[in-house]
Amino acid sequence: MEAERAGLVGRGGGFRRYRLRVAMVGPASGYEGAERVCATLTDALARRGHEVTRFAAGHPPAEPDGYDVVHHHTVAGPVEPAPVPTVATVHGAEPGALDDRVGLVAVSYAQRRHRADLPWFATVHNGLTTAGPVRPGPGTGPVLWFGRFAAEHGPDLAVQACRAAGLPLVLAGTCREPAQRRYLAGVLAPLLHPGVEVLVNPDRVRCRQLLWEARCLLVPARSDEPTGVAMLEAMGLGTPVVALDRGAVPELVAHGETGLVCTAPEELPRALLEVDGLDPAACARYTRLTFSADLMARRYERVYRGWRATRPRSQPSFRPAAPGAAATPPRASARPR
Repeated sequence: MEAERAGLVGRGGGFRRYRLRVAMVGPASGYEGAERVCATLTDALARRGHEVTRFAAGHPPAEPDGYDVVHHHTVAGPVEPAPVPTVATVHGAEPGALDDRVGLVAVSYAQRRHRADLPWFATVHNGLTTAGPVRPGPGTGPVLWFGRFAAEHGPDLAVQACRAAGLPLVLAGTCREPAQRRYLAGVLAPLLHPGVEVLVNPDRVRCRQLLWEARCLLVPARSDEPTGVAMLEAMGLGTPVVALDRGAVPELVAHGETGLVCTAPEELPRALLEVDGLDPAACARYTRLTFSADLMARRYERVYRGWRATRPRSQPSFRPAAPGAAATPPRASARPR
C-alpha cells in the first residue's frame, strides 16, 4: 500500500540537525479516536520539521532502515519490533502480550496502573487540534452521551441521571457488533422515554454539531477507559464534561473548570444541573493549552530520542529495570472533598 508523505523540511533549515525520520503505522480501522490522534500527531510532527511517512495498519514499512524510528498505534495485540528502534502507543485498555523490545507508550497513568505488569517506557496524553471558535455561552441543547452501546460505557446510567435531573438526553453511539446490538435492543431500549433521542452510528459532522450544542458531555463509564478523545474534543470547544471518576477522567477533566467529576452515579443529576455555570472560554483555553497537538508532538520527540538512546540497533533485547506504573501524577485538578 502506498505511503503518505508529510512534512519534509523545517523552517529555514533550522530543524535539519534535529530532524527525525518517522514511519507512522496507523491503528486498525474502526477505532476513530486512535486514528484521529495518529493523524494529528503526524501533522504536528511535520509542522515541527520532521519527515513523517504514514502507513496503514498491517502494512509497515518494507525498508525500515530508512527511518530513525518506527511508531505503531495499536488498540490490542502484538507489535513486531523493526530493525530500527520501535515504539508503540497503546490506545486500548487491554494491550495484550507485547514484545519487550518495543518501547510501550501509555496514553494515561490510569492505563499504566491497570497494566502495571507491562514495561512501559513513557506516558503521553493524547492531544488534538481544535479548530474553530469557542462557543459563546452555555449549550442550549440536551445532555449528550457519546460512545459504544455497551454496559461499560454506561448509557443506562446516562438515561437514569437525566431522568432524575429532568433534562433531555441524546445517546449518540456506535452499534456495529452483535453484542452492541443485543445490548441496545435488550437492555437499553426498555429504559427509553420521550426525553431520550437515540442516534446510531452518527457521522463526524453530526457528532461535532451535537458537541457544540450540548449542555455537556456525560461520561458515566463503568470501565477504566485509558483515553478520552471525545472529552478532549468537547472541552476544546468549550463544552464541559460531567463524568464519573474512572480511568483517565481525573487526568483530563479539571474539576470546576472544564467539567465536574463525580464519585458515584447518584451525584450525576446534581452535576448536570450545575455544570452550565462553568465558563466555556476558560474550559476551552485550559484544554487547548494542556492537550495541544504541538505539546503531544514535543513529548513524542523526547520518546523517540530516549528510546533510540536506550535501544541501539545492535542490542538484541531489553527490558527496563523497573517495569510497572510510574509514580501517580497530579490530577488535572484536585476534586474538593
